Amino acid sequence: MADHLKLYHNPQSRAVIAHWALEEAGAEYDLVPVDFQAGDTRRPDFLALNPMGKVPTLLLPDGTVVTETPAIVAWAADAYPEARLAPAPTSSQRGAYYRWLFFGSGCFEPAMTEVMMRKEAAPLPRSTVGWGTFDDVVSALEGTLGKTPYLLGDGFSAADLYIASQLSFGSMFGAPRLKDSFVLQSYIERCVGREAHRRVNAG
Repeated sequence: MADHLKLYHNPQSRAVIAHWALEEAGAEYDLVPVDFQAGDTRRPDFLALNPMGKVPTLLLPDGTVVTETPAIVAWAADAYPEARLAPAPTSSQRGAYYRWLFFGSGCFEPAMTEVMMRKEAAPLPRSTVGWGTFDDVVSALEGTLGKTPYLLGDGFSAADLYIASQLSFGSMFGAPRLKDSFVLQSYIERCVGREAHRRVNAG
C-alpha cells in the first residue's frame, strides 16, 4: 500500500487492540491522536468518519472507513496475508478462527460488561442472551486453552490478539475468575509477550 493507513487512537481505549493488529500485520500507518477530554470524538469531522463517535476508527488510503475493533483486526489479518494472522479462507481452520474472533465481541465483552457493570442487578436471563453467563464464557475459553497454547492450536492468530487483549483488560479491572485462572493468565502472557505487542507498549 503506497499510502499509510490512519488509525484514530487513544491509548486508554480499544484502539490499543487495533494498533497491535496493525503492528503484527506489518502495516504502514499513522496514529491520529484522539483526545477524549477535548471532545475530539464529538467533532463534526470525526463524526463524519464514525457517527458512533468511537475509537478505534481506521481510514484506508482510498477513503474507506473501518470501525469496530474486531472488524479492524480481521481486516488487517486479511490485508497482510504474509503476516499469517489468519487461516486461508478455504481452510477448515477458518471456521474456528471466525468462531473465536466473533466470540470476543458477541460473548466475552457483553458478558464481562454485565458482570462488572450490573453488579447489583439480577443477571439477564441465560436463555435469552447470546453469551449465556460470564461463567459459561470463561469456562469455554479455559476448556480450549487448557488443551492448546492458542485458540487454533499451536499458532498465534488475530483471534488470539483480540481475545487476549480482552482477557488482559478484564484481569486488570478485576473481572471474576480471570486472575485466578492459571490457564488464562499463561495464555495472556504468551500473547502479550510478542514483539509487536512490546513495540506498541513502548510507543
